[in-house]
Amino acid sequence: MIKPKSLPRDTNERAHKVAQLLTGETELATEPEQSSVSIYLAQIGRIGGLKGGKARAKILSKSKRRTIAKKAAQARWNKSKNAK
Repeated sequence: MIKPKSLPRDTNERAHKVAQLLTGETELATEPEQSSVSIYLAQIGRIGGLKGGKARAKILSKSKRRTIAKKAAQARWNKSKNAK
């Protein structure tokens, strides 16, 4: 099945790409293969990422966590106001 990401969003460009695929003029781009080192490092990074937030929250004081949360909430509110 064709991934929606691999096709353009524009209707005309999408139709052109589909026609090229059907006639064999072009092929879908495939993702490059990852080396075993890259796969290993990605797994290690995920493990660290899962631990990171909890470990950091343990170290921070309640007031510091509150300050960080306020700053994050303010950033989210500003982001949604600017999007309109």
